Amino acid sequence: MATVDQISATAARGAMLSAPQGRATSLAQQQRRWGWIFLSPWIFGFIVFTAAPVVASLVFTFTDFNLANAEITFVGLQNWQKLFTDPLTLTALGVTLRFAVLAVPFGILMPLGLATLLNSKYLVGKRLWRTLFYMPYIVPVVSSVFIWQSFLNGQNGWLNRILTMVGFDPPNWIQDERWILPALILIGTWGVGNAMLTILATMQGVPTELYEAAAVDGANAWVKWRRITLPMISPVIFYNLVLSVIGLMRYFEVPYIITYGTGRPGTSAYFYNMHLYKTAFTYADMGYGAALAWLIFIVSMALTIILFASARHWVYYASGD
Repeated sequence: MATVDQISATAARGAMLSAPQGRATSLAQQQRRWGWIFLSPWIFGFIVFTAAPVVASLVFTFTDFNLANAEITFVGLQNWQKLFTDPLTLTALGVTLRFAVLAVPFGILMPLGLATLLNSKYLVGKRLWRTLFYMPYIVPVVSSVFIWQSFLNGQNGWLNRILTMVGFDPPNWIQDERWILPALILIGTWGVGNAMLTILATMQGVPTELYEAAAVDGANAWVKWRRITLPMISPVIFYNLVLSVIGLMRYFEVPYIITYGTGRPGTSAYFYNMHLYKTAFTYADMGYGAALAWLIFIVSMALTIILFASARHWVYYASGD
């Protein structure tokens, strides 16, 4: 049996070992406490300025909330039912989706082509071209729209002058229902600089050993781009694709400015968010406006989920995930 001295020595060693552990636990708790203290302003701002308005907008979808007289009346699912019976809502949603079908491929293929061009070893003045392609991205939206509005003018715009000089009969871009969406796509070319840079940076990060091995096997430039470059940059293409889809679901500033908020000619440029803005803030129908906002959120979420579900079939990750 252990003596009294042995028991005392064991207890002393236990106290010495447990003391640092207790101090470490106390230090971790203190760090965690200070971490929450420093995070508290952001948490407060998120709750007050983001989470609470989102919840409030969902509640407004079940009410008749008019900003003009500040009266709120519970109406149940009436606003949600109106979404599928209001012809103007369906028209605006159709315009937005139709434009997305046209603009998304263009918004991915153009920066991909520019990045491929800038990644070529035969191009002279790469830094200059990279700067010129990216520069329009930092131009304010309002300024760029006014510039394009003059450039696409059907009477004396520079684009129509050039088309006339080469023998084409130019359209009236902004005033023609058939050409207003292509005109908006042309205006969108000014926004591809950021996507181009991210794709270019990823291209330049592809291991050169892969190209050397392909060259040994006799692969030409097209095979290298198709079999090596494209799979290796597919995560960045997917990233830009998701951002493009979400961005088009909130497309508002350019068509609002260029059509003076009317969506004309006809309703060919009457985008969904223009309809949402006019419903909520021009006609002061905040209840139905909130329902419109939640509908476009649901559509955006559904499209994003579809994209993520399809990514497993064409997006390649070097880590194997």
